[in-house]
Amino acid sequence: FSELVDARRFDGSTLNYNTLLLEDRLGILYVGARGAIFALNTSDITDGFKKTISWQAPPWKRKECQDKGKNDEQTECFNHIRFLQRFNETHLYTCGTYAFAPLCAYIDIENFTLPSKFDEGKEKCPYDPEKGYTAVLVDGEMYSATRYEFKNTPDIKRSERVLRTEDWLNEANFVGSALVRESRNSSIGDDDKLYFFFTEQTEEESAYYGKPQVTRVARVCKNDLGGKRILLRKWTSFLKARLVCSIPDYGFHFNVLKSIYVLDQGSWDTTVFYGVFTSQWGNVKNSAVCQYDIADVRAAFEGPYMEYLEASQKWSRYTGEVPRPRPGSCITDTSRRAGFSTSKDLPDAVLTFLKKHTLMHMEVNPVRKRPLLLKRNVIYTRVAVHRVTALNNRQYQMVLLGTSDGWVHKAVEIGSQVHVIEEIQLFKDSQPVESLVVSQTQRSLYAGSQSGVVQLPLASCSKYTTCYDCVFARDPYCGWDGEACIDVAMAKNRSLMIQDLENRNPYCLNSFAHAPQRFPPRKKRTVLKGDDILLTCNLVSNLATTRWTLNGEEISAGGRYKVGADGLLVIDSDLLHSGNYCCHAEENGARHLVARYTVNVLPELPKLEPSAGPAQSPLPLPPKPEPQAMHGMTFIYVTLIAFLGGMCLVLSVVLLYIFWSQGRKATYRFGSAKHMGVELRTISGGSAPKAEGGGPGEYSDGLLQIIPGEDKHLPPPPPPPPLPTELTNGISSLPSVLRKMNGNNYVLLQQSEENSSPLYYSFTEELNKILEKRKKHTQLVEKPDESSV
Repeated sequence: FSELVDARRFDGSTLNYNTLLLEDRLGILYVGARGAIFALNTSDITDGFKKTISWQAPPWKRKECQDKGKNDEQTECFNHIRFLQRFNETHLYTCGTYAFAPLCAYIDIENFTLPSKFDEGKEKCPYDPEKGYTAVLVDGEMYSATRYEFKNTPDIKRSERVLRTEDWLNEANFVGSALVRESRNSSIGDDDKLYFFFTEQTEEESAYYGKPQVTRVARVCKNDLGGKRILLRKWTSFLKARLVCSIPDYGFHFNVLKSIYVLDQGSWDTTVFYGVFTSQWGNVKNSAVCQYDIADVRAAFEGPYMEYLEASQKWSRYTGEVPRPRPGSCITDTSRRAGFSTSKDLPDAVLTFLKKHTLMHMEVNPVRKRPLLLKRNVIYTRVAVHRVTALNNRQYQMVLLGTSDGWVHKAVEIGSQVHVIEEIQLFKDSQPVESLVVSQTQRSLYAGSQSGVVQLPLASCSKYTTCYDCVFARDPYCGWDGEACIDVAMAKNRSLMIQDLENRNPYCLNSFAHAPQRFPPRKKRTVLKGDDILLTCNLVSNLATTRWTLNGEEISAGGRYKVGADGLLVIDSDLLHSGNYCCHAEENGARHLVARYTVNVLPELPKLEPSAGPAQSPLPLPPKPEPQAMHGMTFIYVTLIAFLGGMCLVLSVVLLYIFWSQGRKATYRFGSAKHMGVELRTISGGSAPKAEGGGPGEYSDGLLQIIPGEDKHLPPPPPPPPLPTELTNGISSLPSVLRKMNGNNYVLLQQSEENSSPLYYSFTEELNKILEKRKKHTQLVEKPDESSV
């Protein structure tokens, strides 16, 4: 969050900036919030160009909402803008919950004002601001899907020529919708289709989970008029099919849809749907991104039907005869030649069949039968896709993903692979990303949330400081120009730039004149034989792997070498482990030097020799005193000793009297202290045996043993300094075994009343325990989780 120097933020005096409408051609971003609608400048949403419409629910309306049992403090009794789209050249159309009494209105774009009269919104907008909702305006008519009214029943409705569903939806939670113009250049005179995406409960109960949830895609025809007698004012073209996002090899299903994005690639028959899913079961957060082709969706709706068997209470494939024209299909040239010009002309047999056979047998599987991206410990809430033309003139999809805790993940789709190249924390306080829109003109991403709107540039190339960082990020927005990583779209001469999204590019080898990170400083380590050595190597990219060399020869993991994602651990070092160590980051066939070390393994501690000072001549002897003087001094000494002896006798008598007089008040016992010895030793050096008979290895007072440490000329060592933050990882109390990670020895403190030496974990195991407390994944692992730069 603190690194987002190029982010722009807008927040007004309200909340819930969830509804975004981008008018890229006009350079306006419309924002629907709680009780307000804003018009912002797309080039800079903070530049002061702002128009505001205040559309609050009045106090009396909020009072009515509270009287209906709704909680005003939980924002239910406000006017939440849920719909905002362009109606025509002069007006926008908007709908709000309006304190559980939905209203809709036309907005004059020029004056940016609301009209004096409003439309009834009960058939267009949900009552509850938290309910799933989707709607689209098509040729002046509104197609919406949500849970309507206080009955909370899900439905798909059309506003003008009113149509609705039969009882074909079960606790559906709608996520998104899309118009596909399938009538364009159609050889069969087909109709345009509207697709609705949602999650609903199945009617079949599971032995383990009750009624599981499944993701569906439903389809209706734009010009459906309903039936004449059967299915009057109901859809005659409603069909639904299951949308699958799973890992077939493991039987794991992502069955809850969170967001959908429709990528228009210029023609309706090349339309692609991107969906983000999570799982209904389990406590571990996980998400998946799946991609679907419009051809596979159409094939499912043209396949066999399902029927519900009341006896077994299960769905099974329908194998009977299907009436003509095909139930659920749109009116085509074939239907018209048969005399069915509209849906009102359809035979009763066709409509009766449709009432019980709206579910299709074929499932819609993702492209390549598997997810594009799997992500653990993340819940994706929104998805948007942007097509980018790289230096090789190929187009790549940038998949932009919002999370439940306020982050955006930028991922690039390369062939059959998608990997995250950047994670961006949009908000300081954790909150879901509620909406995402991409501006092709401004090359910006706009994200809406509860607290405000954030504008981010799609290209953030300045974060890559070397050629390797720039190229191996595989960011289609960025390229290396020989001196810096810059936005490809802003480059004056693209022919001199380096960018490689799919293959190894050797040109970075000649581009290090401007990359000081190529030769990292060499660090020195000096250890004792038998000690463990930890050499860290922090990789910028989690897509890279570490390669270690000793004196130019590559080190293979195993034995005394433990290679992890962030370092090399040498266990029980020997003299042969001395030398020059180098850590390289290997990615896509190329290596980049990251860290260098010089390690010196000593057989024993060097002995400290006493310093020899300059030679000095002996001091001259003092002259001998005269005999008479000696006799005088002797008399003085004898007199002084006698006086002191008398004083000691008097003090002894006084002390004995005091102890005798206090004997009835308290008893004082003087004895030897209880044995509480503490032994200090080095782990690598082992424990020296105790000497028998009170030898030099054991002290009579039984208080402290120091092994080794026989040199009395050395001053006592100072107390150890507190561990740095990067080693303690925020742990307030030290572990029972205290080791110095990059020093010469490890120190073990143990109560000597224990008979045996303590069982301690290996260095790797204890290090992993400490590192597991970190928020990010930094422990020694063989393969890191797919993550960002």
